[in-house]
Amino acid sequence: MSQPVSERTSIEITNPATGEHVGVVPAHTTEDTYEAFQRARRAQLRWAKTSVWERRAIMLRFHNLILDNRERLMDTIQDENGKNRLSALEEVLDVALTARHYGYRARALLKEQRRRSVLPGLTTTREQRPPKGVVGIIAPFNYPLALSISDAIPALMAGNAVVLKPDAKTPLSSLAGVELLREAGLPDEVFQVVTGTGSEVGQAIVEKCDYLMFTGSTATGEKLAQQAAGRLIDYSMELGGKNAMIVAHDADVRRAAEGAWLACFGNSGQLCISIERMYVHRAVADEFISQFVARVQAMRVGPGRDWDIDMGSQISVEHTEEIDRFVTDAVSKGATVLAGGRRLRELGDAFYAPTVLTDVPESAELHRSEVFGPVVYIEVVNSDAEAIERANDTEYGLNSSVWASSATGHAIARQLSTGTVNINEGYAPAWSAIDAPMGGWKKSGAGRRHGDGGLTKYTEARNVTETRFTTMMDNGIPRDKWANILATTLKLGRDILR
Repeated sequence: MSQPVSERTSIEITNPATGEHVGVVPAHTTEDTYEAFQRARRAQLRWAKTSVWERRAIMLRFHNLILDNRERLMDTIQDENGKNRLSALEEVLDVALTARHYGYRARALLKEQRRRSVLPGLTTTREQRPPKGVVGIIAPFNYPLALSISDAIPALMAGNAVVLKPDAKTPLSSLAGVELLREAGLPDEVFQVVTGTGSEVGQAIVEKCDYLMFTGSTATGEKLAQQAAGRLIDYSMELGGKNAMIVAHDADVRRAAEGAWLACFGNSGQLCISIERMYVHRAVADEFISQFVARVQAMRVGPGRDWDIDMGSQISVEHTEEIDRFVTDAVSKGATVLAGGRRLRELGDAFYAPTVLTDVPESAELHRSEVFGPVVYIEVVNSDAEAIERANDTEYGLNSSVWASSATGHAIARQLSTGTVNINEGYAPAWSAIDAPMGGWKKSGAGRRHGDGGLTKYTEARNVTETRFTTMMDNGIPRDKWANILATTLKLGRDILR
């Protein structure tokens, strides 16, 4: 890690929207990662002794630094990822919100709690929450700042050290975030960033960490879960999605059509919780589809920092080719293109038009598989009940969007098999509700980020019970009499707890 970049194998970072070189980082090895864990373990022992008050002060200073440096951070995110300015802002705000939330919430979650003991007076029980140790985070390319730093914040607040592997295409954002954490007062070696490949650095993290936080594909998550299980370590994973939007019979059509484009094409469609399927009630279908397609066709796509750009590039030429393969397959099997459906080579090889399809047959691969790009298909349904049934007919269960009256929206939400449901929005409000848990059902993940569990998952639960005066089961009292005393005591306890 101390070796200069020029003296070792390195990774070139390129802006996918422009093709420009934007940076270089070391291609760290398995041995480098092992060494990072050694440093992190030493630092964690000191960090765990730091008071929660001091950790909070660091995190609140970091919160302010993130906001003060937002322009530079957005520039870095856009340079290495190719997304538009608004999507880069989402990341900055997410990190700031997370730092503030857990900065204030951690003390209550980590405070020793008194629990009900079996024999009050004779025993007292307390629950403690020590840190896991060193948390390993493997972060994706699509939100290079938020899905690395925001996942690390509660781990750090709980007293852990962190070893992070950012995606090899987008390491600069996380490095910038760690720089600001250190400026806020975080000790240097408490947060280690190891840049490199999944086959080397990622595997070494899974081998050495005390807890694994992974965001990425379901296929990779399944493999990592098996490895973590083999070591008997806990993990949390947010994986793939094939998220559905329902436009109900009583939806505000204008509002739905105006809001749906961002639900589908925010972050260039490279978002686990973005919408890839729409089920529109026949009563509003013609009006909704007409207005939605018109809004999509009016989207401004391109590179650069202009706030008026609605969508940037994909992460790479290879990913763009894969998106085009999905769409070509669907069209060849009978799908109709209502908008987009092509690469935007005039803008660059990594650009793809926001695409709306209909008449997508079940034989098309994108009917069930996650595209992870700016592609959505529409199906018209005859009832809200049919929309719910179709929305739930998937192996995934990450996010849903429902456009309806409040009563209808909540009634539908209770029947959807997803970890988050946004009513009259796409994804942002539920994601931003950091006091509530966020994560996937079925093959969309395990564990949760956000909420109280987003921090306590990074801790071990310790039960400390003290017994006074005598031992509990063999204390000199004749055993038959002691059995009667225990039974009577338990009955009284049952009555008290009613």
